[in-house]
Amino acid sequence: MAKAKVQFVCNACGAIAPKWNGQCPECGAWNALHETVVTPSSRTGGYAGVQSNVQRLSEISAQELPRVSSGTEELDRVLGGGLIPGAVILLGGDPGIGKSTLLLQNAIDVSTRLSTLYVTGEESPQQVSLRAHRLHSGNNEVRILAETRCEAILDIAQTEKPKMMVIDSIQTMYSEQLQSAPGSVAQVRECTAQLVRFAKANETTIFLVGHVTKEGTLAGPRVLEHMVDTVLYFEGDPGSRFRIVRAIKNRFGAVNELGVFAMTERGLREVTNPSSIFLSRHERPVSGSVIMVTREGTRPMLVELQALVDESPLAQPRRVTLGLEQNRLAMLLAVLHRHGGIQMYNQDVYVNVVGGVRVAETGSDLPLVLAVLSSFRDKPVAPDWVVFGEIGLAGEIRPVQNGEERLREAAKHGFKRAIVPAANAPRRAIDGLEVVAVSRLQEALDHWR
Repeated sequence: MAKAKVQFVCNACGAIAPKWNGQCPECGAWNALHETVVTPSSRTGGYAGVQSNVQRLSEISAQELPRVSSGTEELDRVLGGGLIPGAVILLGGDPGIGKSTLLLQNAIDVSTRLSTLYVTGEESPQQVSLRAHRLHSGNNEVRILAETRCEAILDIAQTEKPKMMVIDSIQTMYSEQLQSAPGSVAQVRECTAQLVRFAKANETTIFLVGHVTKEGTLAGPRVLEHMVDTVLYFEGDPGSRFRIVRAIKNRFGAVNELGVFAMTERGLREVTNPSSIFLSRHERPVSGSVIMVTREGTRPMLVELQALVDESPLAQPRRVTLGLEQNRLAMLLAVLHRHGGIQMYNQDVYVNVVGGVRVAETGSDLPLVLAVLSSFRDKPVAPDWVVFGEIGLAGEIRPVQNGEERLREAAKHGFKRAIVPAANAPRRAIDGLEVVAVSRLQEALDHWR
């Protein structure tokens, strides 16, 4: 077979060079040239392996794609309802967090209904078998392939015709059409492109395991996330047994969905009521602790915000956040000073979200301010209170989405009082829950006092 022609393309300006250089000859960018394969034009088939033709949108069937359960409700929730034939799913996370364990459990569950192929490039088949025994799997019909050459994997897959395939991991795969080492930008991009074409042509669901960099982002080019259908991040505190799977991109469902798992001796066990693990039931009220109702994807979830305010010996006091945006804390402290008359220019402020979960929505503004003020004055907030709401720069309390649903979730967990934006006040009373609607920051502070 004739050797494929390669060229080097600059990521900064798109210039093409016949060989690699440290600096792009056109724009002068350093280390921007990456190897790519020159693919000859083809008239035989399109993206899905069939002849392409022009169609009217009204002529195309709008049927819902069939979904297959992965065997885990939490993973199905994150995926949007289950596995879709032909979907390519990228799962990233820190080393040792449980990516291979989760996908092996998933493959074992699905293998009883669909043909499954597990491709391991980092471990031997014996190591995968030992992990399966630790999971106490019963009827295991998963087929194992230890291979790193992408063309060999696709040839075997054409013969085996699996309906689900796991690639562990994409950074270990290489294509013989390129000369670069496995894990390089060109190899990751080319192998992913070949696997995506195979998935679409054969309606095979493919899971790709991806490594992450020190910054916490997926290793490899950003185009990798655009090539796949779904991007999942595996998160978790190394010192905690709880793991979180978050959907960053999903063409077949909602983004920012959250699946919660607990690491046990028998693998990952799903947590059906995640609010219970993010709440610390203190024996007595403590200052600096406030319960809020956040919304992750399609379900509300109760989490505990903790704040610690202490006098700072530094000229510039510390502003430290874990699970929240640090710049937003600085902004809220300025709003508290301007519209609440409370100064913290000489105080260190530390904020933490219990359980290691990240809260990205603005509904955490009001509980954050109350937690900081509670710690500053050493005055506890009642443990049966729940708070949520966004704070504007003018001191107004803005509404958040699905306010009534959040209140019903709080009432279900036994909370008695809620401080919420006036626009989120329910039209009908909620049994067992007193709702205090506020429109300004000063009103919320007066009710708490």
